Formats: sequence, structure tokens, C-alpha cells
Amino acid sequence: MTRIARAVILMLVWAVVTGSFTPHNFALGLVLGALALFVTRAEKPLGGYTMRPWPTVVLIGLFLKELAMSALSMAALVIRRDMDLKPGIFAYPLKLKSDFEITLLANLITLTPGTLSVDVAADRNTLYVHAIDCSDPDGARAAIASGFERRIMEAFGR
Repeated sequence: MTRIARAVILMLVWAVVTGSFTPHNFALGLVLGALALFVTRAEKPLGGYTMRPWPTVVLIGLFLKELAMSALSMAALVIRRDMDLKPGIFAYPLKLKSDFEITLLANLITLTPGTLSVDVAADRNTLYVHAIDCSDPDGARAAIASGFERRIMEAFGR
């Protein structure tokens, strides 16, 4: 995609975000988009990774499903009279190796209500995750492995 096409896309995003579709706002969006592209001109590829379209769509769908399910679960937990919580931190052994993949996994976990990525071990083999209900850490590990981690490998694997 050419820089002009990228600048036009950024201009349209600017117009949608600001909610103003005047010629002046389009011009400002185009200038800001061109400036952003100039500042980020030293683009780095994903380190040899190729994004596979269909597995990426499946990953996004999985995230939206997990987001909805955990939001409902947290809402039910909050309105309960007896919140029998067992919060805790568990270690998750990573199969992912690149910074991009680990960061994506950590962000997907953090964006899901009830969980928070706390840290990655220095050797990048373990992700520490805080869960509001850590009564079944083995089940949480299995859910991450068969869900987000597997889908990330399918979508961005080498």
C-alpha cells in the first residue's frame, strides 16, 4: 500500500473519530496522517511473520467471545451477595517466542475482564497472570493454551 493511500486512510479515521466531515477537518486529517507516516517512516516488519487472514479473523472472533463471556461472568460475580473469590497469580509456560506474539498474548489476557498479565520472566518462557478467581489455575492455563496462544500461533506462525 502506498504512503498516499495510508495517509488517506488515516485521514478518514481522523474524520470518523472527530465526527466532523468538513473539508477543513479532512485537510487537517490528511496533514496529521502524513505527519504520522513521516514520523514512523522506518517501518519494521513483524520479524518474518506473515499474517494469515482467516486465522486472524478467528483470533479476533475468539477474543470477542472471551470478552463477552468474561464480562458476563464478572458482572454475575459482582452482583452476588457472597463473593467467594480466590484471587491469585499463576505462572503460564509460554510456547510463543517472539516479542510480538508474547505481547499480543499478554494484551489479549489483560483486555479480558478478570485477568491481568503481570510480568514476563527474563528468559521469556513464563507469563505471570493475575486472575480474580484463581481457584483452578490448571484450567486457566489449559484455556489460554487451547485458546489465545494456539490461535496466535495459527494467525502469525512462521
